[in-house]
Amino acid sequence: MDALLTNFFNIEVFAQVWPFLLQGLLTTIGLSALVIPLGLVGGLAVALLSTQNSSRPLRILIAIYVDLFRALPPLVLLIFIYFGFPFLGIDMPKLLAVALGFFLNNSAYYGEIFRAGLESVPSGQMEAARSTGLTRAQALTHVIVPQAVRNVLPDLLGNSIEVIKLTTIASVVALPELLRIARDAQSLVYNPSPIVLAALIYLAILWPLVRLLSRLEHKNMVAR
Repeated sequence: MDALLTNFFNIEVFAQVWPFLLQGLLTTIGLSALVIPLGLVGGLAVALLSTQNSSRPLRILIAIYVDLFRALPPLVLLIFIYFGFPFLGIDMPKLLAVALGFFLNNSAYYGEIFRAGLESVPSGQMEAARSTGLTRAQALTHVIVPQAVRNVLPDLLGNSIEVIKLTTIASVVALPELLRIARDAQSLVYNPSPIVLAALIYLAILWPLVRLLSRLEHKNMVAR
């Protein structure tokens, strides 16, 4: 037991590396605050283009986009963007490369969630909104989209939790997020305790969100 505590739950190491992990945590939070809204906006745009237009070629292109970026591993996508674009003459900063990679991946996943939400709203809702004098855009903004979001809110939250955990792949381009800092600290102190502390920090952040997700899912099941 003493060996386990010394190697994985070393309080002295925790105290030593905590200031550095705090900086990584701030980077992780900032990165999440950037890529999640981008993904939500992109996903909503994808869903609207998929469900609210009559152009078959455009719907096919949207379907290809969604299938491609859902199937492509985000780590591979990020490596291609950051290390591949310079060969095309595009020198992309780390943060921009991460934001673009997450946008392409997240917009595909969020797009499918939003599409399911939009399709769950009865078609009569649009007709009723239009009959009151609202334009189609106004009906979507004030009537259809709010109902769609409410119907798929647990799925949106669940995907956002996954996105927060997925920010760890930013370490591949040396962006100093939480896990990257923890791994660097581990190599300096020759002890895996920094990794354990990083895991505990992730747990402290995500546990309330997971509990909220469970409550939303239970509420939806009861409502049905």
